[in-house]
Amino acid sequence: MDNPTLQPTKSEIVFLSGPQSRWEEFKFAVKVGLEFIRGFRALHFVGPCVTFFGSARFDESHEYYAKARNTAAEIAKLGFTIMTGGGHGLMEAANRGAKDVGGRSVGCNILLPIEQKPNSYLDKWVTIRYFFVRKTLLIKYSFAFIVLPGGFGTLDEFFEAVTLTQTRMILQFPIIVFDKAFHRELMEHIERMKCKGTISPEDLDLILMTDSVHEAVSFIKEKSIEKYGLVPEHKRLPVKWLFERKWNPQI
Repeated sequence: MDNPTLQPTKSEIVFLSGPQSRWEEFKFAVKVGLEFIRGFRALHFVGPCVTFFGSARFDESHEYYAKARNTAAEIAKLGFTIMTGGGHGLMEAANRGAKDVGGRSVGCNILLPIEQKPNSYLDKWVTIRYFFVRKTLLIKYSFAFIVLPGGFGTLDEFFEAVTLTQTRMILQFPIIVFDKAFHRELMEHIERMKCKGTISPEDLDLILMTDSVHEAVSFIKEKSIEKYGLVPEHKRLPVKWLFERKWNPQI
């Protein structure tokens, strides 16, 4: 399922502190390449995903948890795999919603000094050392993004997805921002950027802010499934000489 020997390192901190020796920077580049390969191998057969971004700080008693769980369940019914950062809180809620309806549930966990353990509703997960590698993997396999209430990490992931769609670096997949009250000031600021001309009006066409699960599901159907003729099935076949095996969450 994952690599139990993976240990936290300070290599990213050292790398970002400025120029290192050429040998040290080469070694870091190799480590990053290997991290991507681990992620690609672990997630290659997960199928088309919808990725949920949200805080780990809201537990089962919070209304946000129930909304995340219900939303993920309805999206999983469309045939998508539900992907999260693999942790607890709203990430757990989304993975749990997928399992409620017999859907597929995966996580891309991050290795922290205070370990973030994968939640118990994952069929499959991979643990990554570097935030930028993890963020790339969360976006790479997704055909829509759900932004739940969260902190700096959630906003970072949201703006990464928005920037990539705006610049056409990925296909124009929908981004759904849940909870109007929580995100009101954020969306007001985005509207202010549009009025000041720092973004274009069409940059907002793929962003939906809503409190409705039904509206979110309809938006994904229109902007992802119907627009691209997407069929959320899981058809990739393993390559024997790469020692790949078809993923079956029931095994």
